[in-house]
Parts: sequence; C-alpha cells; structure tokens
Amino acid sequence: MAVISNTTTIIDAGAISVATGAMTLIKTLTASSSANLSFVNGASSVVLDGTYKQYVFKFYNIHPQTDDKNFTVNFRDGATNYDATKTSTYFHVTHAEGNGSESAAYVTGHDLAQGTGAQILSEGISNDADHGSSGELTLFDPANTTFVKHFICRSNGTRHSNISSDVFVDGYCNVTAAIDAVQFAMSSGNIDSGTIKMYGIK
Repeated sequence: MAVISNTTTIIDAGAISVATGAMTLIKTLTASSSANLSFVNGASSVVLDGTYKQYVFKFYNIHPQTDDKNFTVNFRDGATNYDATKTSTYFHVTHAEGNGSESAAYVTGHDLAQGTGAQILSEGISNDADHGSSGELTLFDPANTTFVKHFICRSNGTRHSNISSDVFVDGYCNVTAAIDAVQFAMSSGNIDSGTIKMYGIK
C-alpha cells in the first residue's frame, strides 16, 4: 500500500527508484543465407551481461532455405559451445488455410528435460516465398550466477502444409554460470533471410 503525503506517493516523489522498462536497441542482425545469427557478449558491440536484467530478441520474417525446418535457439554459458542445459515446455495452436487442422496441443517432442540441444521456437516453417516466422524471445537476468536463467518465447510461423502455428515456449537454462551468448539457427540448412533485433530492458 502506497504512503501518501500531500497527495503524492513516495514513488512519485522519487523516494523509491522504479525501473522504467525502456527498451534500448543493442544490435540488429540480418540473415542472408546465414548458418546462424549469434549475439555474443563483447563482440560486434553486443552487450549481454549484467547491464540489463532483461534481454528481448524480436525476430521478423525468418525464412528458411530448406522447406519444413524448425527455427531454434541455444545458449552459451561461458565456454565456446552453445549447449547450456535446458528444461522447457512447448505447446502450439494451429489452423490451416483450408479451414482444417485446428488443434491446441502440448508437443512433447519439442520440449527439453535437462537437454543441451537447441530449443525449437517455431516448427516446420515453409520456404515458400510468402512464408516465414516472426516472434519474440525474452531472456531474464542472464548474468546471474546464483539462479537459473529463465526464457519465454511466443511466435507465429507458416508451416510447410499452409498451417498457421502459434507457438508458446518457456523454460530455463539450468546452469549457475552466466549466459553470455545466444544463437539462432534452423534445425537444418541456412536462414535464407530475416532480421533479429536485440534489446536490453532496464
């Protein structure tokens, strides 16, 4: 309950510091037949440390070079490999252009249980010229060396069978080491085109 003095709360008076939630653009990467798009702390002007408590990656029109491939993410925990141990959940809601294939389902094959492989963010994306996937992934407090590092993602992709797939993913990197790099890639083949923007939130 706020304490009011002269119709002004303590927060309004500046006695308590509150985060504004302002987003700061850190880096933009654009794919062009790229094997991956990687954001590495300290490289190419990327900041992925304790400067911000929350990092947001917005991806736009990710288009695979190869049909029916998954868009994925993985995390680096201080070494050279993108293999941080993860536990996650994954469910989707689908609807086909032909007004069929409606479903809402948990997909056990796309979750991880203490796995080190890449996490699927968008499934079976078509490489048709007008198809792709867009969405947003948030990584929380990656520099923390006490607690696990949580992440959530929401995306929509056009699958190879002309199905709209609304995907929800969340989980955590079960490591005490800081997460210092994030890598996006297709499950096979290159990212033909698309843009990912990385933001820090105070």
